[in-house]
Amino acid sequence: MSAIAWIAVGSLAAWGWLLLGQGFFWRTDQRLPRREAPASWPDVAVVVPARDEAEVLPLSLPSLLAQDYPGRAEIVLVDDGSTDGTGELARALSARHGGLPLRVVSPGEPEPGWTGKLWALRHGIALARERAPEYLLLTDADIAHSPDSLRELVSAARTGGLDLVSQMARLRVASGWERLVVPAFVYFFSQLYPFRWVNRPAARTAAAAGGCVLLRTETAERARVPESIRQAVIDDVSLARAVQRSGGRIWLGLADRVDSVRPYPRLADLWRMVSRSAYAQLLHSPFLLAGTVVGLAVIYLAPPVALCVGVFGHDTVAGWAGGLAWAVMTATYLPMLRYYRQPLLLAPVLPFTALLYLLMTVDSAVQHYRGRGAAWKGRTYARPEAAPDR
Repeated sequence: MSAIAWIAVGSLAAWGWLLLGQGFFWRTDQRLPRREAPASWPDVAVVVPARDEAEVLPLSLPSLLAQDYPGRAEIVLVDDGSTDGTGELARALSARHGGLPLRVVSPGEPEPGWTGKLWALRHGIALARERAPEYLLLTDADIAHSPDSLRELVSAARTGGLDLVSQMARLRVASGWERLVVPAFVYFFSQLYPFRWVNRPAARTAAAAGGCVLLRTETAERARVPESIRQAVIDDVSLARAVQRSGGRIWLGLADRVDSVRPYPRLADLWRMVSRSAYAQLLHSPFLLAGTVVGLAVIYLAPPVALCVGVFGHDTVAGWAGGLAWAVMTATYLPMLRYYRQPLLLAPVLPFTALLYLLMTVDSAVQHYRGRGAAWKGRTYARPEAAPDR
């Protein structure tokens, strides 16, 4: 057989494994587990780190203020050095909409060794603990919740004996680039961290979605969160690992009641979102980067190339293997497109989207070696990694 035929056969074998052996990552049925209303509703503190979020806060904060929660709950919004009036706007929205009580605080600039978001969470969690809530809801400033979101999260945690319940917020898909890139972002994430594997009682795989995390306060103290992960740029996965190491039970799934309202209208916006942490995900390893590039090329790019070689170059094996691999790839992407209510005709375009992600990952490494590290909201972290335990 030709070299391209061998590569196509290898790609087809890889897709066979991904289809059946990678935790059925492509299915979208991991939603909030069975839940019953508790006999008494625990106290909850909602902690919202916010830095220059005036654009999205009017769309997200009112949804938190309007939570229909039977127990006692409050919101602590941590204004992390904003220059756009985020704190003042939050107070104005609270006065206008009422609802849950809101405290707006500012932690000052991060101390050395802390990433900005985790520094803000540290300050917010410390203030929240003063009133001894049983749970902390850690949610980003661009996340909008349906009125029953908090109630359903607490019910799921209590019913399942879960220490951490996290939902992958449904990201915005309005522009053409968002439709092309965003569903694939969640698809690739679930391929790396299959939700079924995360949710098994004796799971070794740990992950969370940082936009919506309900965390038992006692567990946070036992896991030394956020101090134990104070340098993490990929803070959600680091948080889940810290909770799991401390003996906590975690759960992760797709959201029905939680949505991101942050727009990413241009490719450049999406590029920054992915590239800022992609190389950190690979532990800043050139070897893992090379392996990732080769893996993406073989698994996602080789099938359409092999099919074209088969059709136009009369390589039967390459054509059949490439075509079948592309068909399996397309089929596994369909459930995610349905979840995002996007045209199913986008499924065959996944190889092109994978090429974009490959280039974003390489760019992330290039920025790292240029000393720019992970840049976000005016801050740059040269070595975005979890801090070692003391």
